[in-house]
Amino acid sequence: MPLSVLDLSPVPTGTRPSQALHETLELARSAEAAGYHRYWLAEHHNIPSVVSSSPEVMIAAVAAATSSIRVGSGGIMLPNHSPLKVAETFRVLAGLYPGRIDLGIGRAPGTDQRTALALRRSREALGADDFPEQYTELRAYAEGFPAGHPFAPISAQPDDVPLPPVWILGSSAYGGQAAAALGTGFAYAGHFGTLDPAGVISSYREQFQPSPDQLEPHAILALSAIVAETEERAQALSLANQLSMLRLRSGRPGPLPSPEEAAAYPWSDAERAAVEEWANLTSVGTPDQVATDLSHRATSAGADELIITTNIHNPAERRQSYALLAKAWGL
Repeated sequence: MPLSVLDLSPVPTGTRPSQALHETLELARSAEAAGYHRYWLAEHHNIPSVVSSSPEVMIAAVAAATSSIRVGSGGIMLPNHSPLKVAETFRVLAGLYPGRIDLGIGRAPGTDQRTALALRRSREALGADDFPEQYTELRAYAEGFPAGHPFAPISAQPDDVPLPPVWILGSSAYGGQAAAALGTGFAYAGHFGTLDPAGVISSYREQFQPSPDQLEPHAILALSAIVAETEERAQALSLANQLSMLRLRSGRPGPLPSPEEAAAYPWSDAERAAVEEWANLTSVGTPDQVATDLSHRATSAGADELIITTNIHNPAERRQSYALLAKAWGL
């Protein structure tokens, strides 16, 4: 089963946020060397722990820094952008890096409501749920508008390259239903989604309607994993990740803490109970332990492919986590 990387460009405490962008390029190079299939960049805004605010820019940088790995968005939050701009941007990327670009799109804002308002510029746009209409417009820039449509004369340049393969992302049943109805690949956010991925992916397969670009369903399952040479070190790295999640979900976001910070943090009983509920979303342990767990999760969910996100304070340990997993996976 192919194994891929989902990168949020995490910002460790004690470092400049811009350094995380350079670490993304280092990870991309090592992921390609290790045999990973795809490298996807996420879109998030106004979150101090990650700098994945402009995936289209980072896709270009990662593709330039590598030679063969597929590179794409995981994803572009379509309501934050005009469909024309997305079509233009990804045709440019496809023209520069033929056969290597993926266009993953989502309908969530990827941020808080205030920042979403700043992105979308109006409360009307903020409250609109017009993802199907936006998607239809996006496809029309590649396939043509109906006769008489006001946008029919508009050409998304360069128009001599196709739109890259489209994937619809989701953390709810809606994403799978939309991907099935529109005939696209589907990526389920199992690293934070609360639904059973098996049910979501099964429904996607059952309801899938073939499209000219996608004849068969293809489901990617996104999961979180932390791998270290010893179980003790993996658990220490995991605790730091849990502290970061706790701060984010309790309205106190900040850079990714170190294992030492997490060990010294004065955990309350309520906080420990909260992070224990999230712990099962991440596979943690030695390479063989994590590979076995991920394989079980993928099989249980009926996924065709896994894409892994890993948030570790030390960039070198983060790269090592992916390298250890690749070796245990048999890449």
